[in-house]
Amino acid sequence: MTDVAFIALGSNLGDRAAHLAFGWARIARLPSTRILATTSVEETAPLGGLEQEPYLNQMVAVETGLAPRTLLAHLHAIESERGRVRTERWAPRTLDLDLVQYDEMEVADADLILPHPGLTNRDFWQREALQLGELLRGCT
Repeated sequence: MTDVAFIALGSNLGDRAAHLAFGWARIARLPSTRILATTSVEETAPLGGLEQEPYLNQMVAVETGLAPRTLLAHLHAIESERGRVRTERWAPRTLDLDLVQYDEMEVADADLILPHPGLTNRDFWQREALQLGELLRGCT
């Protein structure tokens, strides 16, 4: 059985476009996973109040046979491959991969919240999720 998940990609350190491309390519190679649709890349202001450079963001929809926690573990491994070091919350990062939505699943655990709590207050995520939903409906 496969599910559809939305993954947000972001970067605001170094070659931001190259970091996104790396993330996108590695997501495409995950086991039991294929990319269904992608949004355009958008530059956004950073959140959280720390002084830092703007982000490049993109969202992808994937069809996956991976369970949500397994998918999230793979996303964290991809971030690490690209040099992401988790320090303080809202800190600048080479690559940020957020599991935003996993079908209609709702999870509220310490290590995973679905849909991602940032979905309701990040305009660019809402636009990207809407765009992906429209793209996916157009494919059926």
